[in-house]
Amino acid sequence: MARDVTGPSRRSEPLETLRAADADRQQIADQLKGALDEGRLSLHEYDERVAGAYAARTYAELLVLVQDLPRPGMSAAQVHARQAAEARKAARRLPVALVVLWTVWASLAAVNLVVYVLVRETVDDWVYPWPAWMLVPGAALAAVTAGVQVIRHQQRRP
Repeated sequence: MARDVTGPSRRSEPLETLRAADADRQQIADQLKGALDEGRLSLHEYDERVAGAYAARTYAELLVLVQDLPRPGMSAAQVHARQAAEARKAARRLPVALVVLWTVWASLAAVNLVVYVLVRETVDDWVYPWPAWMLVPGAALAAVTAGVQVIRHQQRRP
C-alpha cells in the first residue's frame, strides 16, 4: 500500500492561507487585464498588480489585488444598481428587536383569539370580546415600527 505523501488533511484552514497555483495567478492576471481593458486600471496600476499577482504565494495575496474591482464585464451602472438594491433590501429589514416584539404580540393575540372562540362556543351567554384589547399594544407596536422605518429612511438620505 502506498504512503500518503500529501500529509494530514488541512480542511480546517481558511482558504486565504492556502498556497496559490499558477492557474490561480493566471486567472487573477486575466481579471486585471479585463479591468485594464474596461478602463478601471491605469497602465501603471495594471503593471504593479500583475507583478504582485505573479509574486503572490497565497490566495490572500491574490485576493487583495482584485478586491476593489467589480466582476469582469459589469458596468458602473450595474454595480450601482446592485448596491442600491442591496441597500433597499437592508432598509426594509426590521431590526431584530422589532421582529421579536411582533412575534410575541402575534403569539399572544393568537392565544387570546383561540381562548375567546372556545369560551364563546361553550357559553350560552354573551361573552365580552376581550381580545379587542390586543389591538392597543398592536397599534403601539405598529407606530413604533413605522417610526423606526422613517428614521432609518431619513438616515440613509444624504
